[in-house]
Amino acid sequence: HCIMGNDYYITNEHRVSEDGTTTPSGEIFGYAEITWQYYDRYRIPVMHTETNLRDGNGGKDAVAWLWKEWANVLRVRNDGVPVVGFTWYSLTDQMDWGSALRENAGKVDPVGLYDLDRKIRPVGEAYKKLIQDWADVLPTQSQCLQVPVVMPQEYDEYWAKKLREEADEHRGIDASAANDTQSQGRQP
Repeated sequence: HCIMGNDYYITNEHRVSEDGTTTPSGEIFGYAEITWQYYDRYRIPVMHTETNLRDGNGGKDAVAWLWKEWANVLRVRNDGVPVVGFTWYSLTDQMDWGSALRENAGKVDPVGLYDLDRKIRPVGEAYKKLIQDWADVLPTQSQCLQVPVVMPQEYDEYWAKKLREEADEHRGIDASAANDTQSQGRQP
């Protein structure tokens, strides 16, 4: 099972000058357009694996960014791209993330759903609301819990076969039919 993870931050897009230098441009195309380009090229399910915005303006900027990115996910999903997930990175604030960990300054980067004292930020409350409001669209549990992780060299091991059968049962797939399909070189 292949899933393409796409990160998208406000700093992703850049303007390239005639001399080859680049400058940050902010959001021009956005997650939806860029994800469509990736999907058109690779034709595999996608997951919005990382996004965040610093908790400025009383938390309003991060909340607005969260809802905008969610709207982008819904847009590509509704237009036919198989989207399997959406993640705000990270659960808690980061240390020295603003310097990309190049400096050990002990500076808190307020990007988490929770601060380092485990107090929920406004974006964390908004993420909870997103999950509550969109429960009928979201999968009931993690896709990762349904897909057995087996290294290629271990695929034919007895225990690996049992893992696949259990996952198939959980997903309501007839294990014998799935095994026949897999033995013919195709994945169900």
